[in-house]
Amino acid sequence: MSDTLLITLALLIPLAGTTLGSASVFFLKKQFNPKLQKILMGFASGVMIAAAFWSLLEPAIQAYGEGDFRRWLVPSIGFVLGVGFMLLLDYLIPHIHLHGEEEGIQGKKLSKTSKFFLAVTLHNIPEGLAVGVVLAGIIGGGISNPQALMVLAIGIAIQNFPEGMIVSMPLKEEGMSKLKAFGLGALSGVVEPIASLIALVLTSLIVIILPYTLAFAAGVMVYVVVEELIPEASQEGHSNLGVIGFTVGFIVMMILEILLG
Repeated sequence: MSDTLLITLALLIPLAGTTLGSASVFFLKKQFNPKLQKILMGFASGVMIAAAFWSLLEPAIQAYGEGDFRRWLVPSIGFVLGVGFMLLLDYLIPHIHLHGEEEGIQGKKLSKTSKFFLAVTLHNIPEGLAVGVVLAGIIGGGISNPQALMVLAIGIAIQNFPEGMIVSMPLKEEGMSKLKAFGLGALSGVVEPIASLIALVLTSLIVIILPYTLAFAAGVMVYVVVEELIPEASQEGHSNLGVIGFTVGFIVMMILEILLG
């Protein structure tokens, strides 16, 4: 597979998942079921945790031989930097969560819809960074298996489908037109290919930092799961549904890694 085709697929597959999920506003008429939302949040969490380990942390660890202190030090540093990066963005960018809690600097006069859109866009950054870093590793030779990228892209696309639904359906329920709700949902996923390209360029410039950036991407993905997805899946009862969704998502990603990785 040529580098051009690899890059194109890696950028478009995750975006397609978000776009298809956002299109749910055109064929789902009923109010978004809270129980289904918990299952979808749990599912997305499972996919992201599995991807963070197998697609990102494991290659970062395997970059160094047995007994090399960098085998544990580099992934640890990268992971902490990733979490710190998301903490900073979460603090600076005004946004609102699904349950209505507002975070970030609130001095700016932004509508509720804008803050909700920023929240989803903020949480799409990790997936984009992950794809870009793995892509850079394959092109630069740091990762020898091109299928690893397709596994990651497909896994992210799978979890992006319910994420697209979670973005668009509440907007429609608040009175926004179906077309606009779909457009905003799909637009929230555009940040992923942008983040992928940025990560690709930066990592390709300095190939030696690949293990750091792999762990960094894992850190930002885990941050989103722990800070946002799991709490959303667990609040207000029926938390067992979130656990079931998490289990299914984790297993789906694990199977993809085993069969295609």
